Formats: sequence, structure tokens, C-alpha cells
Amino acid sequence: MSTDVVKRAVIREARPDDDKVIGDLLVEAYITQYAKKLPEVVYSEERKTFLRDVASKRKVCTLLVAEVDGEVAGTVALYPPGASGSEAWLPRTADLRALATSVRFHGQGLAQPLLAETEVLAKRWGVDAISLHVRRGATGVARMYERRGYQRAPEGDIDRRPDVYLDAYLLPLK
Repeated sequence: MSTDVVKRAVIREARPDDDKVIGDLLVEAYITQYAKKLPEVVYSEERKTFLRDVASKRKVCTLLVAEVDGEVAGTVALYPPGASGSEAWLPRTADLRALATSVRFHGQGLAQPLLAETEVLAKRWGVDAISLHVRRGATGVARMYERRGYQRAPEGDIDRRPDVYLDAYLLPLK
């Protein structure tokens, strides 16, 4: 972890002029970093288009970015309870989605301040917990969340087999 990069990071709400950079960052991160962990996962053009559609997500959730020296280096989305696109299975629960860092900054600790800011935001919203899903088999990703206090919650698993099986996690805030 590069504490220098984390110290220089500014976490802020994404702006419309960040949309292209965020979309490209998400696609790049998923097809490179995620592919190293789960090489069997193939990202279709449809999925890449979905990842790049940042403007639609902004209408229903709060998008945050980590900016380092003026460059968008990471992003995360937090959906309020009941928002379209949320995969939260419990009421009064925010849903965390699309956490990614630029390949150039991968492994330098930028996920931690992004996650910390989602927790601040969720507490401001007055929700009881934050939920998220991790693709089954992405054990390193799951461990990162568990180190922050997220707990495995099998009742929220999503089965989209044969393509995808998502393990659910929950971070109680109260």
C-alpha cells in the first residue's frame, strides 16, 4: 500500500465531466485486474457499455471518485435504499457497487478512503447497513471487504448461473 498516494487522494462526488473517465476506468479495471483474478470471466460489449453508462447511474446513486494530483484514480457507487439498480436485499440498506481503481493506481490503497467515504455517506443517510456483492471466487476482493468489517450474508446471494454467482456481504452501521 502506498500511503503517499492515499495521502494525496481527494475523495469527492463525481461530476458530469468525469463520466467518460469513470466509464473507461471501470472497463479497464474490470477487464485487466478482475480478469487476473478470474480469467474465466468474459466482459461482453453489452457489459462494457453498461459500465460506461455513468450518467444513468448518477441519476439513482451517489458516485464518488478518488482524485490523485488532478487525475481520477478510483471510483465507487453507493445506492440509497430502494434506488433503481440497487441489489440490497434488506430495507434501510445502502448498496455499494462498482468499486474500482485505475490500473496505474491498483494496489496502492485507494479503495480504503473510497470505502471510508461511503460509510460516512451511508451514516448521513441514516441507513442501518451497507450491502454489496462479490463474484464467487474473488477471494482477495472478499477478504478486503471482510477486513473493513463486512460480514458474509448468504441470504442476499444472487444466482445468475451459469454465468454469475454473487456472494452477499453486509456492513452493519448501527
